[in-house]
Amino acid sequence: MEVVEVHPSVEQYAYTFGGAAPLRTVRPGQALRLWSEDAFGGGLRTTSDLVSNTPPAPGLNPQTGPFLVEGARPGDVLALHLVDLEPARDTGVSSLVPFFGGLTGTDTTALLTPPLPERTWLYHLDSARRTLAVELTSGGFSAELPLEPMLGTVGVAPAAGEVRTSLVPGVFGGNLDTPQMRAGTTCYLRVNVEGALFSLGDGHYRQGEGETCGTAVEGAMTTTLLVDLVRAGELRTAAGAPASAPATPRLEDDDHWMTVGTGRPLEDAWRASQVEMVRWLRELYGLDDLDAYQLLSQVGLAPLANVVDPAYAALAKVPKALLPTPATSAFGGVHARLREAARTLR
Repeated sequence: MEVVEVHPSVEQYAYTFGGAAPLRTVRPGQALRLWSEDAFGGGLRTTSDLVSNTPPAPGLNPQTGPFLVEGARPGDVLALHLVDLEPARDTGVSSLVPFFGGLTGTDTTALLTPPLPERTWLYHLDSARRTLAVELTSGGFSAELPLEPMLGTVGVAPAAGEVRTSLVPGVFGGNLDTPQMRAGTTCYLRVNVEGALFSLGDGHYRQGEGETCGTAVEGAMTTTLLVDLVRAGELRTAAGAPASAPATPRLEDDDHWMTVGTGRPLEDAWRASQVEMVRWLRELYGLDDLDAYQLLSQVGLAPLANVVDPAYAALAKVPKALLPTPATSAFGGVHARLREAARTLR
């Protein structure tokens, strides 16, 4: 299978979902290898570099894209299977940004306190050991953490001509910041506009759940993925009835079904993820809403994605091993099909 490689120039990055001209047209079934810059546009390279003393870029979270998918129409489901994520530099960076993070005053949580002092940390990648070494500034503490690459941003253009900054998560995807967006995962997004117009970026070499300080181990990334499309007319429930595209992003790997909810306060993001999982269990198993609600209450996991962005993101996560194999696979079995196709790319 041919793999199309895209390495954008600085001028080609997008900083929004929606409102940007397509970088390239791709076909369903196509394989892509995309280079993306880190969240800071590569501006932080040493511990002396701070957001406040770095030359301003057009914005944070530069996106590689958008890509116009041939034949994608509103109501379809875009399936993006992440085959491989590889750091494109040997260092990653994390930083405290003024008035940004989970444990500081922000523009939406106003406090009569100054911002936390700026500080930048470097993480050194050992490619052979697949680890990240960090040295903290106090107490001579050092640690070596496992490398776990993921993407902070994956999304499509929103509906109704809306344009959203690449710092924001929503029903269109965007800055979801979930560690589940990693190699082996298929991301399902509702198509809102002709061509879908998907973008990705904000590579993280690792991130804890919640992204507490507001930044992960940010780094440039090379992402290999497969693009596919499930037509609106092909969407079916377990009973064979027509189904709709997901209301919020859905994720699938070999072991879990996952749904992502976004919003503020945090419990509303959690609720959105839970409601979408009730809908998915209903589609997969032919349950009514109350049976699906009961089942989710006993088998569901609820990892946080982020509690720092303008909208928070939470997941509902169901282990496949706890439930019978459904009569119909999610979206016609596209995840398994793409997983098999991915083996031919390695």
